[in-house]
Amino acid sequence: MSTPIVSDAAGFKLERTDLNAVRANLYFGFAVLAVGVLLGLDQAYNYAGVDLVRHYPVINSYYQGLTIHGVFNALVLTTAFANGFIVLTTARGLGRRLPGALVHAALWTMLAGAVLAAWAMFTGRATVLYTFYPPLQAHWSFYLGLALVVISTWITSAAQLVALRGWRRDNPGRRVPLLAFMSIATYVMWDIASVGIAIEVVALLLPWSLGIVPGTDPLLGRTLFWFTGHPIVYFWLLPIYVSWYGMIPRQSGGTLFSDSLTRLAFVLFILLVPVGFHHQFVDPGVSQGLKYAVAALTFAIFFPSLMTAFAVMYALEIGGRRRGGKGLVGWFFRIPWSDPSVCAQVLAMLAFLLGGISGLVNASYTLNLEVHNTAFVPGHFHLTIGTAVALSYIGIAYWLVPFLEQRALWSRRLAIFQSFLYLAGVLILSRGLIAGGLAGMPRRTAIAQASYHMAAWRLPGLMTAAGGTLMVASMALFFLVLVMTIVAGQPAAIADIPFTETVSAPATAGWQINLDRFHYWVIAAVVLIAIVYGPFLFAHLPPDLAATGLTYP
Repeated sequence: MSTPIVSDAAGFKLERTDLNAVRANLYFGFAVLAVGVLLGLDQAYNYAGVDLVRHYPVINSYYQGLTIHGVFNALVLTTAFANGFIVLTTARGLGRRLPGALVHAALWTMLAGAVLAAWAMFTGRATVLYTFYPPLQAHWSFYLGLALVVISTWITSAAQLVALRGWRRDNPGRRVPLLAFMSIATYVMWDIASVGIAIEVVALLLPWSLGIVPGTDPLLGRTLFWFTGHPIVYFWLLPIYVSWYGMIPRQSGGTLFSDSLTRLAFVLFILLVPVGFHHQFVDPGVSQGLKYAVAALTFAIFFPSLMTAFAVMYALEIGGRRRGGKGLVGWFFRIPWSDPSVCAQVLAMLAFLLGGISGLVNASYTLNLEVHNTAFVPGHFHLTIGTAVALSYIGIAYWLVPFLEQRALWSRRLAIFQSFLYLAGVLILSRGLIAGGLAGMPRRTAIAQASYHMAAWRLPGLMTAAGGTLMVASMALFFLVLVMTIVAGQPAAIADIPFTETVSAPATAGWQINLDRFHYWVIAAVVLIAIVYGPFLFAHLPPDLAATGLTYP
């Protein structure tokens, strides 16, 4: 085994203005998370038949609160966090600044969009849920706001690509540093995936909400939404994969297994974008052939996640054995659990194993028919975005906030307790939701205000409420640790972000060098999208163009 290597950009430092942009994105994201968490408590108690929403100021209905909860946590938080964290990792990987004007333009665009969307939601003009496709209609400001949030990611991607072009000019023939490669691949994937929602908003929803057109096509709008709506899961996940691949190995004292395997996993996420149609397995306007095609692709995208599980567990095992772990599983208990950042992210990985397995149920055509639009679905995604993503964000914050503020983390023991409390809460909540879903308990329904409540839902509903209570208590502790670190943490000189070691340097010849050529994978992804979505979209063109009979069997 060759000597491990680290970044050759050691000593690189971001400018204060760049760090301020990272800080602003991070703190704004956590601010909206706080609002989303409070509204999430009502969602949890609703399943137990308890209506909390009447005690909330401003919020007038269960569905208004559900809309804000979903949009803030799934769209605004994730965009703000990614725009900040990935700017930092891209710059650190390349060893050069990203264009400051673009970084700050992305920040202000995201803030403007979030404020517009928030105004529409809090004033009751956009009670259309996170899945904001027609026939439900919101105020135009909601759609414009979310469009600006998406545009902010494109601006961030442009900043990355400008920096990459400059790096390649200065480093001809060299491989893109791994941390930068993962960060750029995250946004390349999202650039492709976000096209669907952009077309839906600009071509369908904005003209409709402004009264420019009298109506819109619900099936087309729903399809364009889900073109983005499921790949967005990977926009949530890939930033934490950057941390799991790029930082956790070093934080745990391990070594990343393979540079090429890591790059291949991210390339597969770029290629396998068209996976959203499994949300439409019950839609009558979609052909069976198309449904089966996308079901296969959805199972295919499980493989890069399995690759990630192998690579990250390998690194953790190496770290645990270097710390004295013995036997088949002894290494697991020697992981540095006393490090709040490692603790939170490893717990997030454990929850993600369950989230991934339950996701295969949703992706299966026949099993999906049993759980579609039941509480099983939020039970699944509270293990993914609700834990794998959110708890990893927390773990990253436990080193990133001290780095940004140059202060030691306040109360490491409380931070560790907070992570375990969160995991306990989400396991109870998700177990309740999944059990309720299997008993037919519906999702996105104001059960607490309904005249029916089946006996089989009682215990699952109580579990959901109990788990949600623990999660909210845990998040209160997180915000306490975060705020106290900023205002009362002990001054500390933290010179650099944790940066992983690799077993060997990246290959300089052979097929592996093609992994860095992003344009290859973008072209391949576009071709696959055309094959999968082309027949459906072609059928929605004017009749003279669709008359060729291009359909799935």
